[in-house]
Amino acid sequence: MYRELAPDTALAGRVACVWTHLATSSSTQLVVPDGCVDLIWGPDGPHVAGPDTGPMPVRMAPGDRYSGIRFRPGAVGEVFGVPVEALRDARVPLAELGVLPSLTPWTMQKELAVRLRETPDPDPAAPAIAEALRAGRSVGQVAWDLGLGERQLHRRSLRAFGYGPKTLQRVVRFQRALRLARDGVAAAEVALASGYADQSHMANEVRRLAGVSLGRLLGHS
Repeated sequence: MYRELAPDTALAGRVACVWTHLATSSSTQLVVPDGCVDLIWGPDGPHVAGPDTGPMPVRMAPGDRYSGIRFRPGAVGEVFGVPVEALRDARVPLAELGVLPSLTPWTMQKELAVRLRETPDPDPAAPAIAEALRAGRSVGQVAWDLGLGERQLHRRSLRAFGYGPKTLQRVVRFQRALRLARDGVAAAEVALASGYADQSHMANEVRRLAGVSLGRLLGHS
């Protein structure tokens, strides 16, 4: 059973949600790329889940409880004391980072608010970069719109999101397709609306990012 809650108002600009998950049966939860970084409490203690570029299966047993604080894409900065690219495709115990106490998700929000005030703000262009790529703009067009060279855009994307703009484009396009498919939109229309060349292109990209077909990911097959 999965549930999302609004974060403390002091975190709302940087944090998307606070979430909880209770496993009711033995299963493997497939975590797919979404551009976010999460601080997670689970059976093995608190850890940071960095920005993913592929599927991350999580084996769950009945009664396992997970809670998390999910940062908005591009909003984590160096809150955890390391560049976000150092967390890419990684699960790092919070104790190894040594920048925050291992409190509960609810008491952690206050500590996190203090930590955010002590660290530099994330790149103010990050939301615009993600939104432009989500809207179907090419990497070159986004760089032009922001008055940047493509190499500059790559460096800023790497610092903000943990990977370059081409990977970010694939992730936000995949997430858009996933939202539309969950709303019941037909696959061919999902592909067109999400900026894929065609349905076959979408199917291949979904398998690369999620490891399974779109239908399997939605639980339809």
